[in-house]
Amino acid sequence: MTILTLFRFEVIMKKTCTACGELKPILEFYAQKGCKDGHQSRCKECAKKASRETRANNIEYYLAYDRARGSQKHRVEARLEYQKTKRGIEASSRAKRKYIERNPEKRKAHIELGNAIRDGRIKKKPCEVCGTKAVTAHHDDYNMPLCVRWLCTKHHAELHKTRRVEFEQQKLFA
Repeated sequence: MTILTLFRFEVIMKKTCTACGELKPILEFYAQKGCKDGHQSRCKECAKKASRETRANNIEYYLAYDRARGSQKHRVEARLEYQKTKRGIEASSRAKRKYIERNPEKRKAHIELGNAIRDGRIKKKPCEVCGTKAVTAHHDDYNMPLCVRWLCTKHHAELHKTRRVEFEQQKLFA
């Protein structure tokens, strides 16, 4: 009886990245059908870096794109359906717990304000922009939990949007 042993030799193809100039295994490049060897010319790290730079240089465009994309009817419906599933409920609970862990001062302010409203020490006021009675509280300073601005959902979202854009611009130019 003859035992035949076969040895497996792996040939690892390599390619030079056009951005960083390093010779890397072909698996370090994203697949792209249109290219001669079926992979992009930049390595994954350089492609990611270029993508981050493009987004940072055009942040307002990408924020608008992300908002529009997230508001598409099929995406909204898919999110609502997911939230009803067991995994969606668990994910929501995890996110809430993480938020509370990351923001204990905000949580404390929310609880203190809720208690004050419940006890009648604070009364809700109409939206300070449009006068709508359906409002939420906005804290400018969480160290003063009972000092809030009353805003409808629309104007509260607009305020946070403005602040988010300002924050993104500060990060880019810092």
